[in-house]
Amino acid sequence: MTERGRSRVTREPGLLAIGSSALSWDGAALTIDLDEVAAPIPRRIRGAVRLEPEFLHPAPFALDARGRHAWRPIAPRAQVSVDLAAPNLKWRGHGYFDANAGSESLSEGFSRWTWSRASLPDGAAILYDAERRAGGPISLALRFDRSGRCESFAPPPRADLPRTGWRLARQTRSDDARAFVERGFEDTPFYSRSLVSARLFGARVVSVHESLSLDRFDLALVRLMLPFRMPRRQGAGVTAAGRAAAPRPSRGASS
Repeated sequence: MTERGRSRVTREPGLLAIGSSALSWDGAALTIDLDEVAAPIPRRIRGAVRLEPEFLHPAPFALDARGRHAWRPIAPRAQVSVDLAAPNLKWRGHGYFDANAGSESLSEGFSRWTWSRASLPDGAAILYDAERRAGGPISLALRFDRSGRCESFAPPPRADLPRTGWRLARQTRSDDARAFVERGFEDTPFYSRSLVSARLFGARVVSVHESLSLDRFDLALVRLMLPFRMPRRQGAGVTAAGRAAAPRPSRGASS
């Protein structure tokens, strides 16, 4: 991801362009056109990702009592196709799309959270646990069927996961209080993303799982490390608060 200034951002109905990359929505699919240089080891990333939702969830969920943070699982189930020229990579599978929004930085509202999304034979399940700085913890357990209907269910027991290489604590939930890390995707001082297996609704499921520590993110040493993974271009402001982005309100944008 690269932070960019306001002059490199274009926002219109159905289009968000950031630098030389863009997201466009045609009413049926979201197309993500990428033309970037990776960091910290420079290499070209160029191509397209197309996400076709099976259904859209219309409403956001409030994450705090003051209404400063909201989360919307826009497409709990979707078909995703990846077609990259650089690197040469093509595949098709199932996926998910969501968004966080807020009027203050995430680290002002939360100390940590864990989140996971599992694809089920008849829909999808999302687990969201957050430690708020005011108002105590919040736990969301949501199940979506193939028609888009959403219902809450009782959160299963907590299940500890091994700490990451950066010693970041991780938890998820499972019917039998046991879960396993199948594969790691991202391991940073304040954030991890993994493939996790657990038991939900009496069956073994595989979920994409993340752990985020905002206390870690606020450490001065971690802030000094961020530009090596997320360079800034043309006087960019701070990054938008997206799922994998540095958790601050946006003055510029990132792609």
